[in-house]
Amino acid sequence: MGTITESVDVQVPVSTAYNQWTQFETFPSFMEGVEAVTQVDDTHMHWVTNIGGVRREFDASITEQHPDERVAWKSLNGPTHAGVITFHRLGDEDTRVTAQMELDPDGFAEQAADRLGVLDRRVKGDMKRFKDFIERHGYETGGWRGDVPPPSQLV
Repeated sequence: MGTITESVDVQVPVSTAYNQWTQFETFPSFMEGVEAVTQVDDTHMHWVTNIGGVRREFDASITEQHPDERVAWKSLNGPTHAGVITFHRLGDEDTRVTAQMELDPDGFAEQAADRLGVLDRRVKGDMKRFKDFIERHGYETGGWRGDVPPPSQLV
């Protein structure tokens, strides 16, 4: 399993960056290879991806979410991956968004892409496209301000 970490500084308030990130169904607007994300409920999403001609559908669950701080997830089936996006206020109009993901490439093509750094470059590109997307709009297209405690805090 490989780990990818990438950060981007965006010129919007932390709440704007966070709110936009919680609009999972807009991910195809800036994530290469993501055809669709359907939010099933507050903590579950269905993904359709097409990467290198390999089409996959899988479900993911939000494992932790705190407004203006973090969104963490893990896959429930399909490709094994998990990650966290964190939001750091740099100033009134500046935010650092950091993605940290753990991926277990499935299949020969995905393993080769991982070894060649293709997945690292894809995440870097996705973060840059998120920056362009949110700065071009200047405001979020929506937002969910709910809080999802980590599993260890659930009663």
